[in-house]
Amino acid sequence: MTERVVVGGALCHEGRLLAARRSAPPELAGRWELPGGKTEPGESVPEALVRELREELGVETEPVERIPGEWPLRPGLVLHVWTARLLSGEPVPLEDHDQVRWLSPDELDSVDWLDQDRPAVAEAGRRLRAGATP
Repeated sequence: MTERVVVGGALCHEGRLLAARRSAPPELAGRWELPGGKTEPGESVPEALVRELREELGVETEPVERIPGEWPLRPGLVLHVWTARLLSGEPVPLEDHDQVRWLSPDELDSVDWLDQDRPAVAEAGRRLRAGATP
């Protein structure tokens, strides 16, 4: 079975990481995630990230690098996370989210992250503390 990639964006700006609170589906509503979505046929993972962040948040971004690792979501779907740079726009919840919040490295534990996002959030936090994010 070929796995389809879901890409999450560790969108970093001015030393903070963007968190998005899910509004759907019901079993995920109210929990926080790194925004993103499924790749489409013929689309690269970085292209999918740019498209998904534009659709979900109304921002233009630039993928920077993949955070090592992959996390199974359900059979046939695996999560890859990329760091991304905000090029233009102010993130607003347009699809699948009801709130967004910029978090400093010390605030990352202040929201209830989806389990599969936690390792990548921890790595993004390490990079933010070290000043090694876009």
